[in-house]
Amino acid sequence: MNQQSTTFDQRYIATMRPIFNKAALFSDTTPNFVSPSEPELFGVTTIRFRTARNNVDYVFLVHEGISYPMHKVENGLIFDYYELTIHLKDRKYKYCFRLQLGNINCYYDCRGVVRESSAYCDFVIIPGFKTPDWAKNAVMYQIMTDRFCNGDQTNDVLDREYYYLDGYVKRIPAEQWGKYPDKAGFREFYGGDLQGVLDKMDYLQNLGIHVIYFNPLFVSPSSHKYDIQDYDYIDPHFGKFISEKGVALENGQMENKSASRYINRVTDQYNLESANEMFVHVVEEAHKRGIRVIIDGVFNHCGSFNKWMDRECIYKEADGYETGAFLSGESHYKDYFRFQDKDKWPCNTSYEGWWGHETLPKLNYEESKELYEYILHIGEKWVSAPFNADGWRLDVAADLGSSPEVNHRFWREFRKRVKKANPNALILAEHYGDPSSWLQGDQWDSVMNYDAFMEPVTWFLTGMEKHSEDFRPDMLGNAEAFWNAMEYNSARMPGSSVWTSMNELSNHDHSRFLTRTNHVKGRSETLGSEAADTGVNKAVMREAVLMQMTWPGAATIYYGDEAGLCGFTDPDNRRTYPWGNEDQQMIAFHKALIRLHENREEFKKGSLKRMAGEYNYLAYGRFTDRSQAIVLINNNDHEIMVQVPVWVLGVPKEAVMHRLIRSDAEGFQEKDYFYEVSAGKISVKLPATSAEIINYEMENL
Repeated sequence: MNQQSTTFDQRYIATMRPIFNKAALFSDTTPNFVSPSEPELFGVTTIRFRTARNNVDYVFLVHEGISYPMHKVENGLIFDYYELTIHLKDRKYKYCFRLQLGNINCYYDCRGVVRESSAYCDFVIIPGFKTPDWAKNAVMYQIMTDRFCNGDQTNDVLDREYYYLDGYVKRIPAEQWGKYPDKAGFREFYGGDLQGVLDKMDYLQNLGIHVIYFNPLFVSPSSHKYDIQDYDYIDPHFGKFISEKGVALENGQMENKSASRYINRVTDQYNLESANEMFVHVVEEAHKRGIRVIIDGVFNHCGSFNKWMDRECIYKEADGYETGAFLSGESHYKDYFRFQDKDKWPCNTSYEGWWGHETLPKLNYEESKELYEYILHIGEKWVSAPFNADGWRLDVAADLGSSPEVNHRFWREFRKRVKKANPNALILAEHYGDPSSWLQGDQWDSVMNYDAFMEPVTWFLTGMEKHSEDFRPDMLGNAEAFWNAMEYNSARMPGSSVWTSMNELSNHDHSRFLTRTNHVKGRSETLGSEAADTGVNKAVMREAVLMQMTWPGAATIYYGDEAGLCGFTDPDNRRTYPWGNEDQQMIAFHKALIRLHENREEFKKGSLKRMAGEYNYLAYGRFTDRSQAIVLINNNDHEIMVQVPVWVLGVPKEAVMHRLIRSDAEGFQEKDYFYEVSAGKISVKLPATSAEIINYEMENL
């Protein structure tokens, strides 16, 4: 046989080799493929895997290097399903899948189809680990109280009421509500309070949110309140002031305008208790409307104003308070902090501050059992009656303590105590990087999802770093980088944590997302706040919001984002809500998407499947066995035509799909539009800078 015929035969034989239909292969840890998805300790769960119809000879579940054959339980028109029931123990169960077709093998893990498996990318089930159902795929709304709404002017901080961080605090008059924050915005008080939240509760309910997340509410001298002064009380400036006669002041009525007013208010029991009562009222009103409330726990450090430290001598002469550790080496609280110089009292400045900040003394959990126990008590207190908060967001939680051992031990005990006090409470931590050691079912429920949501979405749609400090053209529209980041970082979290992760576009620490769309690098102190408003692209913002409301996890709106608020990073990102100057179209868009999120099964419980990724173009699907939707994002400045293989979601190969919503450069529309499915695909013309959701109506099944 000559060389030419041999080559032809080899090519012919190659065309006869069996081929995996990779697009059909699928599994994840949602209830669609793991049932129950949150099994008990020593419980039983059934794991499913999907293949194309009659495409695979064998499917194996691989656990600890051993392949267990799965059984075909369903032979459908498009897909086959395989199952295996697992008897769990009291430790996490990691697995992937191996598929065999003829003599060809491939693997399937969190990355999808791969040649070789990696333990890092295994699916994970943690027996006994459950997160609150109400938080799964909820819509949250973050409120920085001082900047949201001033409902009671009698409790406003006054000009020069007290001295803080090298300057007197400043009251911003009501007529200047929309003023840009100064560089020292932490000393500026706009007067937002809990009465303002109550006044806007109808607005929040009509927006459609499920959860309010409050930035810190406890007594503190700053407007941001990440320097807690007293963990037992809500700041009186957020509550309702009580006169010396024990009578509540009416709105507009002022009392005692001296600079000592702050000292009086934060040491006066009437006003402290009144503020706590106001918080109880807010939670009750929220709960009546089906809205949960979570609060910010700053437990790594406190403020130098704290009654335990009392560097500013707030409590020195007040009745009922012990001497602070700053003032005496005999203080009851001296072990609450780590002092390097043991012979420097009074006025001992040798304590350890978080990141070296003297105003943020780090709490010394290693050497004070009393402090350790007290903060655990605080964790229990605020999720219990009469306060009944629904959970905690934990500030810089990975920094707590001075060693990983103490950190993990504390959070394990914190979880036990909080969940015992309120089994339905959420424990969600601020964290950057790999959170897996805290997400083993014994510490946090989930995290603020920077790595597997905020950052990949920001880079893809804007090319901007989340502080607006860098612009990278190579990341703008980079679909491969987007999918790699999403898949790699999501693999660090079990499913229970993914569904409750806080998916934000903006927050109090980073620039507003709308500002990132202008590609301007810098901060307000060098560029001016006006630069944050210039050249923004609302169509790109709508693309991001549409992704936020269709991605697994708890979509979290930073107050004012839905109204078109801009801002560079802190302090400019902490502008006031623009009451009376809202972007009504942006609010309407948020409402429309929240309704879709609430009413579509696939966005509340569905699996996510990557469908396409090209320069400035993304396509993904969310699906259950009863309902399917595709999400299309065209971030180009020109129109594109795409062909989308919808059969991979379970849509019949000949059917009709319905467009639910489209956003483009002109705005958004919810007009009915239908696509014919032919051979399992639809063709879609996407305008420039557009996004849309197309679903398969259940009535067609």
